[in-house]
Amino acid sequence: MKILSKIKRALQVNWIKSVYFNFKKFPFAIAKKMPVLFYGSVKFQNISGKITINAPIQTGMIGFGKPYEMNTLSSGIAEIMLAGTVIFEGHVQFGKDYFVYVAKEAVLQMGDMSSIASKGKIICTKEIVLGTYARLGSECQVIDTNFHEMMDTVTQQKFPLHAPIAIGNYNFISNRVTFLSKSITPDYCTVASNSLCNKDYTSFGNAILIGGVPAQLVKENITRDWEGEKDLLENYLKKI
Repeated sequence: MKILSKIKRALQVNWIKSVYFNFKKFPFAIAKKMPVLFYGSVKFQNISGKITINAPIQTGMIGFGKPYEMNTLSSGIAEIMLAGTVIFEGHVQFGKDYFVYVAKEAVLQMGDMSSIASKGKIICTKEIVLGTYARLGSECQVIDTNFHEMMDTVTQQKFPLHAPIAIGNYNFISNRVTFLSKSITPDYCTVASNSLCNKDYTSFGNAILIGGVPAQLVKENITRDWEGEKDLLENYLKKI
């Protein structure tokens, strides 16, 4: 059964795009180990940026479109635009139908075992950092720009177009959560479904639950049982 499971997973890999990406972006010694795998269809809008992996190289340690969730079907709309710098600190998973946009001179850093599930969106024009085990649910979006410059109609003062986002270590983010510029979450933070994060929440301390539009403190001294799940998560998610 294990052999059949491995064969089934291997058949889901888009080997043409995976081989092209690895040998385009890495030296031969790294590329031959195939650290980045793409599952299903994906459009490479631009992959001219710099990709760095700060961890021991393993096959499939970074999975785009990786089938690790309950849903099994994809709309086939995955797309990446990597013109800036992307730093992977270990194993990272992107669910199906993702959109990842990293502008030139922008930096996206993803911690070990961080992830964004199906239909997730990352738009990075300045800096976005996901900590270790920062795990985002389906349809989440992390956007560090307003896209269009806004201004005060009385003073004519223009507001900043973009600002960094930092999602802490061991963050449990439910589905359909939006992170806008200036969002900062502490370690061991839980964010409720359909919330909008738009400010620094670290003053509330670690191990908190926030939620709402915009998100506010809901409960203190609460966290996902990371230690209880760690072995199960790593055994499942580190498979190719």
